[in-house]
Amino acid sequence: MSFTIIADSTSDLNKELRDRYKIDYVTMNYVLDGVEYPASLDWESHSPKEFYDLMRQGKRITTTQVPRELFYDKFSANLKDGKDVIYIACSSALSGSYNLATVVAKELADEYPNNTVFCVDSLISSLGQGSLAIKASELRSEGKTAAETADFLISNRLKFNQFGTADTLEYLRRAGRVKASKAFFGNLFGVKPIIISDVNGQNYAYKKTKGSLNAKIAIAEDIAAAVENPQDQILYISHGDDITSAEQLKEIILERVAFKGVHIDHIGPIVGSCVGPGTIIGFCCGKEVTIKGE
Repeated sequence: MSFTIIADSTSDLNKELRDRYKIDYVTMNYVLDGVEYPASLDWESHSPKEFYDLMRQGKRITTTQVPRELFYDKFSANLKDGKDVIYIACSSALSGSYNLATVVAKELADEYPNNTVFCVDSLISSLGQGSLAIKASELRSEGKTAAETADFLISNRLKFNQFGTADTLEYLRRAGRVKASKAFFGNLFGVKPIIISDVNGQNYAYKKTKGSLNAKIAIAEDIAAAVENPQDQILYISHGDDITSAEQLKEIILERVAFKGVHIDHIGPIVGSCVGPGTIIGFCCGKEVTIKGE
């Protein structure tokens, strides 16, 4: 491999995908009852069901960004081996990890002048961020350099679209992870927000629907309107321990758009702690995001 691709715990890439595309990652942490756990994408501390059941029971789970020493160790190990690095970070509007990584990369630049760490703010999270990492792997296989790949990702990152809904915006509100949320906090029965990642990488509840089925239909219609060349790409769907809703969303989308394939998986512990159980999100590549949250 000509360079190393590193994501983080918000990319929601399972081991099969990380192995297939040769993607490494750095772990954030989550805190439960005063105990800090590594936010493993392999769910080594709590299973997905255990994790989301704790949230259903009212447990408060908080998160931390990637520790500085982990960035330093991971970056320097690759630079020492003569490899460039691309770190594809969670949106800087949602996490401080991107900003910290750029500081560490600058510190290492003098020590390893012949190789470079390229830090890419993905402006998205979950499998949208993971999709960027997979695209980087595909470009690497085509022979692109780290610099060429980083330039492509930065130029095209807003073409990676997110459309999702949550059972409640309470988790996102608590975590300060969503804009335009006040309109949805009247606790109106059955109201479901449709959440995108806006041009600044912030989660933005940009419209609302009545009922879970209508929310899924709205997500499917938004994906159908945004996607380009679906026959050449995978539809990614992530869910907060609600595989039934994820499968229903898949069928509704596929009634409208013929994707090459579909990948469904859990929302990982970092994103999951912010969005809560019952959340479903669809991701596709297509038209550039232009909406800016109010």
